[in-house]
Amino acid sequence: MPTVRLRGQLKKLAGETAEHELDGATVDDLLRALEAAHPALDGWIVDERGRIRPHINVFVNAERAAEDTAVSDGDRIEVIPAISGG
Repeated sequence: MPTVRLRGQLKKLAGETAEHELDGATVDDLLRALEAAHPALDGWIVDERGRIRPHINVFVNAERAAEDTAVSDGDRIEVIPAISGG
């Protein structure tokens, strides 16, 4: 199974659990499974149109990914919120 790793506030919303093994064929499948398993994440990663929010960066094996990016067993998916400040 692919492993999804959450950072920052997203990790807190998922019950302080950073790594999640989820079943899916695409990034979209994994993000939907993640939201189903952790309802507090609903709307934080994916918007109402099903698109990854602009301030969220998703990488598959260190390569920038989109919703339709294919994933395989053993892949590492990083979900990283943008850091902002002043």
